[in-house]
Amino acid sequence: MRYFKMNGCGNDFVIIDARSRGSLPLSMAQAQAIADRDTGLGCDQVIALERSIRGDAYMRIWNSNGGEVDACGNATRCVAWLLMEEGGAATRRIETPVGMLYAERRGEKLITVDMGSPLLRWEEIPIARPMDTVQLDFEAGGLSGPGAANMGNPHVVFFVNDVRAVPIESLGPKIEHDPLFPQRVNVGFAEVRSPEQIRLRVWERGTGLTKACGTGACAAVVAAHRQGRTGRKVEVLADGGSLEIEWRAGDDRVLMTGPIELEASGELSAA
Repeated sequence: MRYFKMNGCGNDFVIIDARSRGSLPLSMAQAQAIADRDTGLGCDQVIALERSIRGDAYMRIWNSNGGEVDACGNATRCVAWLLMEEGGAATRRIETPVGMLYAERRGEKLITVDMGSPLLRWEEIPIARPMDTVQLDFEAGGLSGPGAANMGNPHVVFFVNDVRAVPIESLGPKIEHDPLFPQRVNVGFAEVRSPEQIRLRVWERGTGLTKACGTGACAAVVAAHRQGRTGRKVEVLADGGSLEIEWRAGDDRVLMTGPIELEASGELSAA
């Protein structure tokens, strides 16, 4: 099977083209082995491209810890670019466990993905008990009042004065595994620099601190706008680059635009 090592704003992936096989049921151990940065190909997430009846391809996602998840925004942009390159089309439809995602080419290596509408009710995040998701009654490490949204996976976003001063590598896993979040949670730390710009770092559920998180950027803009901190169209600055996020008022859709990079490709044996 052919694989592609790609990244979106530094958030990196090993994308395996399994369409000729139909599907690729990786075990947790196999996904961990591929993602291992010392002995494997090394990545934040492992992606499988499988055959789809309804879309141009079906995308499956494993975090570096081997756990399978439902959504990954930056990976969707990378997959869309691969599909566009092989077919020459400017748009693609990618089927995922949480529905169909629509992608459009905006430049040579610039892709926009319609990430759908955010899920905002407490049971949709999910949260363990009824709570206002605009500003959760939750505190950790001296931080409080985060917003919550589900963008295909659960996110909680804390707003801070200086994102570099937050001990994310110690605080992130504690929040990820807090009993308030029955499916665990991705944890964003957002520094609002203006109504049009956010500096963001994300502790990803099952992966850890990454250079960027596409669904995290979407969730951060949704949470910031709901708390009156930003407008609906915001530049999100991650460690690995910037994303443009727009939460449209008319149809409630969240659009994510950003760059992709192809680092390498090769053949992956069945073993």
